[in-house]
Amino acid sequence: MPYLHQRWPALAKSLPHLELGQTPTPVRQLDELNAGPVEVWLKDESGFGDGGWGGNKVRKLEWLLPDVRKRNRKTILTFGGIGTNWGLATALYAREQGTSTALALIDQPEDDHVRAQLARLEASGATIHRTRTKNRTIALAPWLIARHSSGFRPPYVLPSGGSSPLGALGYVETAFEIAAQVDEGDLPEPGWVIVPTGSGGTAAGLALGLALAGLRTRVLGVIVTEHLRLDETAISRLARKSADLLRKRGAEFEDPTLNLEMTADWLGETYGVPTPASGQAALEARPAGLELDPVYTSKAMAALLATGRRGELGSGPVLFINTNGPRP
Repeated sequence: MPYLHQRWPALAKSLPHLELGQTPTPVRQLDELNAGPVEVWLKDESGFGDGGWGGNKVRKLEWLLPDVRKRNRKTILTFGGIGTNWGLATALYAREQGTSTALALIDQPEDDHVRAQLARLEASGATIHRTRTKNRTIALAPWLIARHSSGFRPPYVLPSGGSSPLGALGYVETAFEIAAQVDEGDLPEPGWVIVPTGSGGTAAGLALGLALAGLRTRVLGVIVTEHLRLDETAISRLARKSADLLRKRGAEFEDPTLNLEMTADWLGETYGVPTPASGQAALEARPAGLELDPVYTSKAMAALLATGRRGELGSGPVLFINTNGPRP
């Protein structure tokens, strides 16, 4: 049973959940990494997901797909870059539930990683629209909705990354899972949780969930895209919308204090372009058995290593969330 249902039993009926992966995901200390005075711990989400893709996107789909079914929508319409992990996870897991997916994809710098992901997207069964730019995608939205409506029933429209108030509950749930691992002695209470941020749902959910679970842990969201507003104000707003949703569905709690900081210092030139620091971070992580992707997790690890060595993260344990979930 999800932790959210255990904490607030009323949510079991009002907020359905679809199990798509095995929990808890493992935690371990990364002794091989030198991040100054801090201890680096890993929560490895790469294995989460029983289908053809894994990682943090699947956590969000556990709460989103039941709502798609409840609303009897035949198609999901969502958005991303041409190398989108979110779009691929949505297409694969929605297909298992009998739902089709349409993707509006904007361009991003292409490399072998992106080209391989685009090939996976093309093989996923999703209908792909190469809308090229953010502004063109916005302009085409009415046509896309009309194109993928079934009779008078429009598609189920999801933002990039699944970062809606409902989707963010995937990482409210994960925060309660982290708290349980702390209680069980598998993990010391982290001073910080470090997470890459491309659309905001993971950071928002963690900030809300850690506060509700009673941990003092701070969230550092490492921004990896310039296409969305992802500062503390925007992420806090999303977290509070998720809190409002929980209360609307029957949870009872006071307004939590969110411990959240966002940084764009590690973005580099643009979304999807590696930096020297991210490349070095990926190299340093390999002896610890951690393969980082060039778009998200390598930039988050670069931030952790540099800020840790500068003493900006204190001297206690720091938890890195590996959100990447590739499959062969």
